[in-house]
Amino acid sequence: MKSLNVAILVVSATALLSACATNEQDRRAGTGAVVGAGVGAVAGQAIGNNTRSTVGGAAGGALLGAVVGTASTPSQDRSKCRYRRSDGTIFIAPC
Repeated sequence: MKSLNVAILVVSATALLSACATNEQDRRAGTGAVVGAGVGAVAGQAIGNNTRSTVGGAAGGALLGAVVGTASTPSQDRSKCRYRRSDGTIFIAPC
């Protein structure tokens, strides 16, 4: 029960901080962090079955979610488009 409370606290704190976002990239990073923290907490609890695993999973999930949210933000310049090469890298060039 204690680990569930910790996980709820981490997700709630992240959600509150993401509400202060002012641009699209910050909002996506915040949303990714909230979702990642939730998934990470559940996975940590399932794998380790203790508070330390839950908190570690939530922290790792929040970090990974924020990175993915930030990276998935589309380019603000409408004259340029994002393209993906065959090796998976993304580059920006004129449309």
